[in-house]
Amino acid sequence: MPSAVADRPSLGTYLDRRMPRILLLGAISGFPWVLIGSSLSLWLKDDGMSRSTIGWAGLIFSVYAFNYLWAPLIDRIRIPWLTDKVGHRKGWILLLQAIILLMMLVWSTLVPSESLAVVIGVGLVIAIASASQDITVDALRIEQIGERESAAMAAGAAIAVVGWWTGFKLGGLVSLFVAEAFENRGMSNHWQMTFLVLAGIVVTMNLLLLMVPEQSWRERRERQAADEARLFGDQNANGPASIATWFASTVISPIASFFRQNGVALAIAILAFVFLFKIGEAFVGKMSIIFYDDIGFSKGDIGLYSKGLGWVTTIVFTLIGGWFAVQRGVVTALIVAGLAMAATNLLFSLMAWQGEPSTWLFAIAVVVDDAAAAIATVIFVTFISLLVDRTYTATQYALLSSIGTSGRTVVAASSGALVDGLGGDWGTFFLLTAVMVLPSLVLLFWLRNRLPIDQAEQHAEPSVSAINPQSGT
Repeated sequence: MPSAVADRPSLGTYLDRRMPRILLLGAISGFPWVLIGSSLSLWLKDDGMSRSTIGWAGLIFSVYAFNYLWAPLIDRIRIPWLTDKVGHRKGWILLLQAIILLMMLVWSTLVPSESLAVVIGVGLVIAIASASQDITVDALRIEQIGERESAAMAAGAAIAVVGWWTGFKLGGLVSLFVAEAFENRGMSNHWQMTFLVLAGIVVTMNLLLLMVPEQSWRERRERQAADEARLFGDQNANGPASIATWFASTVISPIASFFRQNGVALAIAILAFVFLFKIGEAFVGKMSIIFYDDIGFSKGDIGLYSKGLGWVTTIVFTLIGGWFAVQRGVVTALIVAGLAMAATNLLFSLMAWQGEPSTWLFAIAVVVDDAAAAIATVIFVTFISLLVDRTYTATQYALLSSIGTSGRTVVAASSGALVDGLGGDWGTFFLLTAVMVLPSLVLLFWLRNRLPIDQAEQHAEPSVSAINPQSGT
């Protein structure tokens, strides 16, 4: 067990040898969003698609909202040969990364205006593979840290978010500059060629993944079997009965564990907050790159400010956010970050009402918005990471993150239609996104004294029972 002193919040925690591994895992998780997010959006716009079409194409992200449904299977099923060679978690990641790589090669042969349904279908396959790999990436990330290392968990969450944004921001920067370079050379298939370049990044990250250590899956299997025996009793049935028992224990046990730890009322309130918290940010994120293009910024400008400058800002404030979470308490920090996130959306309204593209206002808006989003994200990740039962790490984390993602993907798919419904009034659109944050903060204010997490993080020497969700409320 780590000592209380070792568990105190310290910036030195970021120098732990486990943090570079977590950084890589975050980048692997974030990079696919470059493909089905900014790159796909601009590819469709360059090919003449409307804002509404681009927005509804974002429905492919909705698979992230449901990946918890198959998380138990990924937590249980071993990939033949790969599991024994590289580990259970890494075996799944490598398999799913191979599918993403293959789909990128397919994209490089397509033209959206000629085969839009196929382009979106390939994007959906990428999204499914990405959402599936997130299940095991998050589990592998959490399992790099000991169960009682709350400060290391907060630091790991911060580094994971830095990695995610590094994959997304720097990957997006590369894609935009490469696409613009090919376009300036007069290549009509500049996006198709860009996907081939991005494929090389996927291969490189997978080679580095092989260096990440992984705990044995056998010990986890034994704990799962013990929990299932307690919940369902000893089962010796064969045939259909054994299949039904396996399915029930695989799917029901992780969910029952979450409700058992927190109680039904508190568990439902937690899930409602997780669903609502980042809806406003998602509306902004889905349409921001289209907004920048609409008001006159080039791909290079968008890459430099939104991706390059945004990446630096995100890294700095993600690390600050992780420190802030353990200093002020997770729930208090979430309330502050949520208010900041809502307020910063108003800067985009100012950009829209400015009339002409202003690089200095663009830079300020990106810095302030990314700072607020980075702090909010790392605290949010810390929040749900501290809630999971290590017996069902992959499934419970997938459940919580999926519910959060459903608000950000399914609901935000209407963002383009909302802009079109407002007659292209971007200023009013961003004003509405600020209001969207407030309901979740009201719910969080109600939750603030009912969660054990916040009390744990307020003390320099947190007790195990205070930070362990299994202790209940």
